[in-house]
Amino acid sequence: MIEERGYSLRRMRDAFDWPSFLPEFSRAALAAGFSPHTLLETEDGPIMAWERGGDGAPIYLSSGIHGDEPAGPLAALALMNIGAFPEGRHCIVCPALNPGGLAAASRTNRLGADLNRDYLHMFMPETAAHSRWLESRPIPGLFVSLHEDWETAGFYFYEINLGDDDTDRASDLLAAVSPYFQAEPGPEIDGHAVRAPGWIFHRAEADLPDAWPEAIWLAKRGCPLSFTFETPSSADLGSRVAAHVAGVRALLLNTSIVRACVPKREG
Repeated sequence: MIEERGYSLRRMRDAFDWPSFLPEFSRAALAAGFSPHTLLETEDGPIMAWERGGDGAPIYLSSGIHGDEPAGPLAALALMNIGAFPEGRHCIVCPALNPGGLAAASRTNRLGADLNRDYLHMFMPETAAHSRWLESRPIPGLFVSLHEDWETAGFYFYEINLGDDDTDRASDLLAAVSPYFQAEPGPEIDGHAVRAPGWIFHRAEADLPDAWPEAIWLAKRGCPLSFTFETPSSADLGSRVAAHVAGVRALLLNTSIVRACVPKREG
């Protein structure tokens, strides 16, 4: 079980408490040296970005864009509490991109829109405010998005890669998650052919041309590498959170990612 800096996932509650989440995340992020940015005020609470300056292209993590997927926000909180984000690196975390959905335990926002299909037109105020703020920052070198899937029993992830291929990185990621979930089996997951069990190697194009997810929008902006994690919603919440945490840590400890995101120094 993950335990660092006095924080243990064993202490995590069994249900998602939205009213207490933002204050709890704020305390953890401030203690970790992150600064807050309010992107949009909503009736259910603000959309916040948390940023800590440093070298290189930003490492950017988002969660909570689907309000019925609470493991992602709780994993972002756990990662803050254990000090997982590397010191000296530019890091950005948006832990709760859909306050209305999280408050109502609904995939969509209060207007019934799937925010993770709105990053082409950005009709919704949430995606418009979020994308506008991200455009004011350098393009991330690594993007990680935390999600859940109600139709699977194992873990899987999407990789969008505009740079060098690295099959070991995928193997290390799946191995890190394996104490909690095995890779989702089968030659196809969620309508996508897999490269290996649990691994969808996705081109930088949306499945539906007018319905861009955040990961596609970032790839179109030039983000070279992104991972979208999917844990099985039918499993217990603690295992889902722990799997996300283990997977993110595997990426952050990967030396090829670190080298790719940090610019070479002159001299």
